[in-house]
Parts: sequence; C-alpha cells; structure tokens
Amino acid sequence: MIIFKQLILENFGPYKGKNIINLVPENPDNKSPIVLIGGMNGGGKTTLMDAIRLALYGKRSSRENINYNDYLIQCINNKIDLGEKTRIELTFEHIINDQWTELKIVRYWEQNVREGNDNLGIIEGEFPDINLTENWEEYIENFLPLGISNLFLFDGEQVKELAEQDEPTNDVKKAIKSLLGLELATQLITDLDILISRKQKDIDNNKEKEENLENIQGELAYLEKEKDTLLQELAEEEKKVKLATKNYNEASKNLREIGGKIANEKEKLRTEKEFIEQKIEDINKNLIHLATQVTPLGLISDLLTDLTLQIEKESKLIQIKNAQGLWQEKDKKLLNFMETLDIDENKYSKIASFLNQETLFLSQQLEEENIYLDADETTLPQLNNILHNLLPFQQNQVKENIIKLTQLEKQLISIEQKMLIVNSPAEYKTLENEYKREEKTLVKIKSNCGIIKQTLTAVEKKINDVRKKLSHYGEDNIKHEQAKHLAELMPKVKQTLSIFQQKLTLRKLNKLESEVTNCFRYLLHKSNFVGKVVISTESFALSIYDNNGLLLPKNRLSAGEKQLLAIALLWGLARVSEKNLPVAIDTPLGRLDSSHRYNLIDRYFPTASHQVILLSTDTEIGEMEVNFLREKEAIALEYLLDYNSKMNQTTIKSGYFW
Repeated sequence: MIIFKQLILENFGPYKGKNIINLVPENPDNKSPIVLIGGMNGGGKTTLMDAIRLALYGKRSSRENINYNDYLIQCINNKIDLGEKTRIELTFEHIINDQWTELKIVRYWEQNVREGNDNLGIIEGEFPDINLTENWEEYIENFLPLGISNLFLFDGEQVKELAEQDEPTNDVKKAIKSLLGLELATQLITDLDILISRKQKDIDNNKEKEENLENIQGELAYLEKEKDTLLQELAEEEKKVKLATKNYNEASKNLREIGGKIANEKEKLRTEKEFIEQKIEDINKNLIHLATQVTPLGLISDLLTDLTLQIEKESKLIQIKNAQGLWQEKDKKLLNFMETLDIDENKYSKIASFLNQETLFLSQQLEEENIYLDADETTLPQLNNILHNLLPFQQNQVKENIIKLTQLEKQLISIEQKMLIVNSPAEYKTLENEYKREEKTLVKIKSNCGIIKQTLTAVEKKINDVRKKLSHYGEDNIKHEQAKHLAELMPKVKQTLSIFQQKLTLRKLNKLESEVTNCFRYLLHKSNFVGKVVISTESFALSIYDNNGLLLPKNRLSAGEKQLLAIALLWGLARVSEKNLPVAIDTPLGRLDSSHRYNLIDRYFPTASHQVILLSTDTEIGEMEVNFLREKEAIALEYLLDYNSKMNQTTIKSGYFW
C-alpha cells in the first residue's frame, strides 16, 4: 500500500516560490479517501500530475515528443530570479516488511540545465539514503512500475481517448501485458528465436579441422616417456632428501641442547647487563639534572662567601644612609630638650660633642665605603639558603651518585667479561659448523627436487594440452550433433511456449474480464444491461454481451457509457494489480451527462482507492456534486488553485470553489 503525504512545488510551472499541498487528512481517524483540488483550465491542475510523475520517474516521465532537458526547462517558472532553483518534493509512505516506511523524493535543477540531468535525493525518515538514490529507478519499479502508472495517474483526455477507440491505447496495452505477466512469455519467445539463429549459424560455420593426428600422438608418446624419466629422477632425489633431513635434524638437536644452555646463560647475562645499564643511565640522568641546579656553584663557594659578606656590609651601609637624616633630627631634638632641663653646661657640652662625633664617624664611614651590589633585601636570605642548605645537600647527592656509578661500572665490566667467555666456546662452534653444513646439503637437494618438479609440471601441462587437442575431435562432433538437435527442438519449444502464452492469457484475462464487468455494472447502475465484458486476447479490445449472450455493438453505447466503460477497464486493471496504490484523476468527468456523472461521484470516487486525488474544474464537480460528496463524508481535504492570468501565476489555497 502507498499513501501520498505531501507535495511541494517550488518555482515549478505556474507555481512561484514554495507551494505545499498536504495530501492526507490531519485527523488520522478520518478515513475519507478524496483529496479535491479545484482549478480552472490552464490554472495548473495538469502541472500537479506532471510533478507527481516527474518526482517518481524522472527522465522516464518526459513526454515522447520532447527530450528531458527541454522538458525540465519548460517546467521552470518564468518569473524566478537568476540563481533560483526549481524543486519538487513528494513524500509518501508504503509498507516494507509489514512496517510503514516514509520516503521523500527530492528533485531540483537550475535554469541552466546541463545534459538533461536533475539532482535527485531520497530521504528515508529524516536521513538521506544514498543507496536508494543511486538505485531509485530499480526500486520504484518494484512497487509502482512505470508501465502500470497510467492505471493510477490518469486524466480525462486519457479516458476520452480510451472510450473513443475500438482498441485500448498502447499505454493501456503495455499495462495489461505487464499485469498479466505476458511480457515474460513474449521475451522468452524472442530469446528462443535468437538462440535458434545462433545455433543454425554454428552448424553452417562448422568445418572439418585439418589437424595432423599422427604428429599429435607422437608428441604425446614423447612427453609421456619424458615424464617417466623425470618421475624416476624425482624418486632418487626424494630418497636423498630423507637421509639429508635425518642428518640435519640430528645436528639441529645437538646444537639446541648445548646451544640452549649457552643461550640461557647468555640471556641471563644479557638481562643483568641491561638492568645495570639502565641503572647507570638513571644515575647519569640524575647527575645531569643536578648539574642544572645549584651544584655547579660549589666551584665558586669562596667567592659566594665573600659575596655574602659584601652584601651584609652594604646592607648596613644602606641602613645607615637611609637613617642618617632621622638620627640627625633625633640628636637635634635631644639637644633642644636638654636645654629645657636644669643640666650642667659642662655635661651638656660633652653630650653635644659626643653626638657630633658619632655623626661625623658615620658620615666618614659612608664616604669611605662604596655600595657596588645594591642588592635587595631578599638576595641575602636566598644566598645564605644556597650556601648553607641547597648546595651542601646537592653536593652530597652528587657524591652518593658517583659512588653508586663507580660500583655499577665495575659490575658492568665483570658481566661483559663473562659474556665474552660465554659467546665463543669451541664445542658450540663445532656443532654450529656441522649444523650449517647439513643445512646447506639439505637445501641443495631440495632445490634439485624443486627443479625436477617444475620440469615435471611443465611436461604434464603439455601432455594435458595435447590430450585436449585430441579430445576436441570428439567434443566438436558432440557439439555439432547437439547444435543440430537443438535446432530441430527449438521450434517445438517455441510452439509449446506460444500455447502456454495463449492459455496464460486466457486464464489471466478471465479474471480481468470479471473485474471489468463488475466495475462497469456498478458504474452503470444497470445490473441487467450488461451480462459480460469480453477482452480480446490479441488486441485487448472490449466487447459487451447482454444477459442472453448477445453482442451489444459498441456504437449503441452513449458517449457517457463509453467513458464509464473506459473507467471500468482502468479500475478493473487497478484491482487485478493488487498494488493498492493512490488514484489521481485530472478532469475526471469530461463529457459525462448528469446521470453518469452522478454514478461516478457516488460509486467510483469514494471507492476507487484508499486515496483519491481529484483535479476538477468548477463545471465538472460543481456545487451540487461537492455538497453531495461532503454529505457522504468522502472528502478529506479541499484545495483551490487560484490562477492570476495577468501574472501567469497560481497560488494554492485551502477550500474549494464553494
């Protein structure tokens, strides 16, 4: 089952900009099948049908009298700006493995269409499906083949043409053959004709081959003799291989037993050596790290001590310099205070003289001593920390690492001496030489065996080729006889297949005739007017018989009855297909009179499919007809194509003409 959900047209035909048509009821419980779209002639109804076909089939939907590139250009809205795209989106649901799956077909192209190609994208759910996009034509043929699309997407002109002709149109004939499975039988008959032609050509071209049989047999005898000689040489060499293999295995065993002990000891020493080397490397890394710290300052420790004393000395001078003004002011205040006291003048003079001498002494000290470093107050604590803490600590670490390094290097020398002794024992060398000698002997003998085997293989290949030449004499004769037998049998098979095709056609047409008869009776609303509708097995032309088995000439049918018969044929084919697809009908009522029009509205439209899209003018489905369908609750959605003749543009609106 398929349900069309949404159609979006963007700059397509008379539809400028983005136009959206929802094709399923918003209320999921509403089972009304009809989507009614009203529009005047030339207002864009046929364009909607073209858009659905184009979305589904792409290049295959193009009309026969125009190439696809021109068709795409004609579909572009003539009012769009440069750079804008034309776009179609058709969203539908169908059942795959008993589950509903939503697919969206997106096709778009620009004004400068190149090589007649549009851009196609298939979206499943919310994500693009590259596999579906690349294989879309094959995929769509599985559930809605192009050959039967005319049974579900048709217009009033198609019904009119079908009603007026004595035989169905070519499109309908193709649909009938496709539905009845007759195309396969026809293709088989065609393939049989091709096969008969090929076999006859093989018979005509078959000639006697002039091969020198005696020379071929002589060549075969020579090759067989050469093969026997090579087999004898190979047997002798294989005996040598067995003896050489035995000697090689013994030498290998001896080498493994003694060599294994040596290898174990070597491995032990190697592991111990790697362990010590790793330790030495770690100590060297540690020493390098210490060398990047304060350790190198130990080389100038005396200078650092002098530097400390100089900084201490300069620090005091800086303190004196900074406090000079303060103590002079203090001395002055002291003398002024003493003048207010009852102090002996002699004592006062001595105190004043003492303070002057102290001031003079400090001033002389400042003049005699120079400040070179002018270090800040954090420098001295840092320097003391390096001299008395960090430097002694790191110097101890260096000494400890050097002691460890010396011990490890002695151990390494001892291990290397042991490895030199282990690496070259005389007994091992003797066993190793014997092993290599036996290995070389074995390789040489095996190489000789390989050369003999290669030569033997080449000889056997030549023998097979010669035997094939001989066998061709018999095979060619058998093929010739088979070709003659098939050439004689093929016409009988073709005749049988033709009979099968005829019987298959009759059996399938019986079902189709029954469906068309029931549909025609139902639409006519005259149960006793038509007894049976018969379909020709050759031309698929329709014949009508009454209940007495008498032929009713088609010219006795009114124009409306002929149209109902055409619709009955399309409806019957749709039923036989069992595809359960939506039906879209453009200008559905055409030239029908009021009674036949009522029959279609009452009986066909509400039951033609689970989803019926009607594209009608206001004169086909008028106010009375639409009200009738509304009362039957057959309409799910209504749209109106509002065409502006001045702008040559169509706008989609909700609601119908009334």
